[in-house]
Amino acid sequence: MAADDHFSLFGLPATFELDSQALETAWRDVAARVHPDRFATASAPERRVAMQWAARANEAYRQLRDPLLRARYLCESAGVDLQTESNTAMAPAFLMQQMEWRELLDEARHDEQARRTLDAELGQARAAMRQTLADLIDKRKDYPAAGQKVREWMFIEKLAQELASIQP
Repeated sequence: MAADDHFSLFGLPATFELDSQALETAWRDVAARVHPDRFATASAPERRVAMQWAARANEAYRQLRDPLLRARYLCESAGVDLQTESNTAMAPAFLMQQMEWRELLDEARHDEQARRTLDAELGQARAAMRQTLADLIDKRKDYPAAGQKVREWMFIEKLAQELASIQP
């Protein structure tokens, strides 16, 4: 079995918009072919290789089924260094939005309506990110711009996790 990247491992096109059912089916097929149990009576090196392929298939599936991780993988595969730890530069409009969301998060700690409002806004932001990334990656092939949006989406997810940790 040979595959240069996660998409080719599953025989799928390297696109942001991905048929989740096709991914699931392809993953199950690959996982069945390389499952370590099928190599129980094989030599130690063959068992080790099977385990490595199974781990690779599982990691590829984990990354491709999550839209944010898939976008990140596509950007990085196209040579975009996302600099997630060191680059905090963002568009001014997004920085203003962050400030508004942070204020809502503070309110949400003691106000259920603020909590619901922020949750709805973050859901809308996620949907908008999906549409934007589909356009930037699949249509325009503008990976640097997509990388910027991936970093913004990562912030949205972090904020959503903070919101989820607040007990209603």
